[in-house]
Amino acid sequence: MIRIALGQMEVIPGRPDLNSATMLDMIEQARREQAQMVIFPEMAIPGYLLGDTWEYEAYLRDCEEYGRRLVEASKGGICVLFGNVGVDWGKIGDDGRVRKYNAFFAAQDGRLLGGENYPYPFRIKTLQPNYREFDDTRHFYSLRKLAIEVGKTVEELLQPVDITIDGNLIRLGCILCEDGWSDEYAVKPMATIHRNGPADLYVNISCSPFTLGKNDKRNRVFSKQVNETGVPLIYVNNVGIQNNGKTIYTFDGHSTVYNGLGEIVDFCRPFAAELKIIDMDLESRGENLATVQVASDWDTGTIYQALHYGISKFLAAINIKKVVVGLSGGIDSAVGACLYTRVLGPKNVYLVNMPSVFNSQITCGLAARLAENLGCMYTIMPIQDVVDYTYKQLTQTPVVDLANTSEFMVSVSPFVLENIQARDRSARILAALAAAVGGGFTCNANKSEMTVGYSTLYGDLAGFMAALGDLWKHQVYDLAHYLNEQVYQKSVIPQEIIDLVPSAELSREQDVDQGKGDPIVYPYHDYLFRAFMEHWKRATPEDILTWYAQGSLEEKLGCRPGLVKELFPGTGEFIEDLEHWWKLYTGMGVAKRIQAPPVLAVSRRAYGFDHREAQNTAHFTSGYRRLKSELLVAAWE
Repeated sequence: MIRIALGQMEVIPGRPDLNSATMLDMIEQARREQAQMVIFPEMAIPGYLLGDTWEYEAYLRDCEEYGRRLVEASKGGICVLFGNVGVDWGKIGDDGRVRKYNAFFAAQDGRLLGGENYPYPFRIKTLQPNYREFDDTRHFYSLRKLAIEVGKTVEELLQPVDITIDGNLIRLGCILCEDGWSDEYAVKPMATIHRNGPADLYVNISCSPFTLGKNDKRNRVFSKQVNETGVPLIYVNNVGIQNNGKTIYTFDGHSTVYNGLGEIVDFCRPFAAELKIIDMDLESRGENLATVQVASDWDTGTIYQALHYGISKFLAAINIKKVVVGLSGGIDSAVGACLYTRVLGPKNVYLVNMPSVFNSQITCGLAARLAENLGCMYTIMPIQDVVDYTYKQLTQTPVVDLANTSEFMVSVSPFVLENIQARDRSARILAALAAAVGGGFTCNANKSEMTVGYSTLYGDLAGFMAALGDLWKHQVYDLAHYLNEQVYQKSVIPQEIIDLVPSAELSREQDVDQGKGDPIVYPYHDYLFRAFMEHWKRATPEDILTWYAQGSLEEKLGCRPGLVKELFPGTGEFIEDLEHWWKLYTGMGVAKRIQAPPVLAVSRRAYGFDHREAQNTAHFTSGYRRLKSELLVAAWE
């Protein structure tokens, strides 16, 4: 029997001093609980998403110093397993700088273990992810590259680490995060270590961001691998938030213990730092422990938990204590107001309604009702006078052509007038009020709007963070219901806001009193846009048109059956709509997203660094053009 402590800690990126202090405190707590082993996450000392901070040699030396303190703390009968950067000062990495490894350290009795059958006294990550937010090969040297350098196979290097507890030899399979997700890789670290051991226990230390449904998938993947080897596995992940500038990620922890059959026998609470103590009998492969059920992480409640956690942690990290929200009377600003109020309390949330001549009394009244329900600071600041002044200044101030001294007046189109209103609200009122109260102002844009640039640059796309920027419109509605029913347990968001047609209310063409709203038909376009950017095998117009021709479009997209025929009477109308949104998604939408606020990620792909883009012209493949021609000819016959 071995007593093990799972150190599910909050990792603060870029602060090895704070992280090591947390770890030392947890080690002492583990000692008091008579634990013989304590496990910390991947990159627990430095943090993981640090950008090019990895290029500072002074920072690397600091991480090494705090790592030595952890090794020293392993004296006195406790084995300490932790993640840190491993540095070989005598070699160069692929970036031309000192070589760095994403490393797994095992310390006992004040010394590092594992050097007797390995090139270093630490284990190195084998499979380096280079998708989504990950950019490991930019900074770290992998075991696969090291194997080539030392003239061995990867399989030869994947050796267990031997530790001794109570006189018993235990062979540890030390796995770093992605090494456990090896189904699509040629190298299978867990199976290989077992062949070279065999292993008595696997330990996977991770720094794995939250993604909706990810824990469900991890449990399936890890359970299958554990079952194949028959060796129990302990997975330790961190909590907290980290970012890469444009995308903010929450880390839910959810550290998990699997017995030798791949069954879950214990886990840590999500989004909570804790030291979990377990007693595991390795002879019985942990099968003496009762199995437990883990709730699914696909539901709206999980989204709310991630958003609430991410907002609170990010606000604390950037030292914002007061938030200003532009409250339109629509669904997005209503949900945003509820989220921020829940995090900061009503006294620290300023809700601002900014009507123009295009705003309905309905939405103005709904904004006031929501503000009253929340009990926040509330104000109404009309913008029409300033909008009129700007319009007059633009249209009545002469522009001089200095080549011939002729003068002319510029014209302002209705579209430009819409943008003037949006920018006046954000760049003038919200930004100024936020500065006046010593806070920040929010961006209420959702993922559907960001996909096609249905937002005004320096207007409603401004703010310090887009908390809803990774939610499709239908998810925003689901969250509104959840806030009413589960969080506030009353209709804090009036039902009329939920029922109201979504509208920017910037022109007569968006008059909610007449049922006019956004040009995006969310029940269909949400799913079309998701196929463009979020599907693992991302769809192009060629794929969409192929599915349309085959009659499988709704099934492939996941929208309501029969919806496409309701929206588009013919092939021509369908193609026109498809090309319109594709051009915006790959055109102006990109330009706007590059300058958008950081997005709080919850999905399998969020805008920002998670979705790397270049400003290119819209392209339609030759296959698309051929299929388009065939379908249009057939429609005309």
